[in-house]
Amino acid sequence: MHTSIEILMKNLNRKLLGYFRYYGVTDNSISLNKFRDCVQRILYKILNRRSQVKSLNWDKYTLFKRIHKTQNYKIYVNIFELRKEISYIM
Repeated sequence: MHTSIEILMKNLNRKLLGYFRYYGVTDNSISLNKFRDCVQRILYKILNRRSQVKSLNWDKYTLFKRIHKTQNYKIYVNIFELRKEISYIM
């Protein structure tokens, strides 16, 4: 039996949030964007493998993404502001 879509998206968003919080530092937005796009492609493939018939084309997948939103990346740590706080060490 398959995991329900709601549980799958909830777990995926939790893992994405943890990834984005860990790697969400200044000047890393290009890598975070590439990672998010890669996750989107893998999710599309996974959702198509849920049955023996190809059930999802890219247009249906974009509609699916509107309903089931995935976590967006955000820059959580600005490394340039940290230098001001630890300048006494340098």
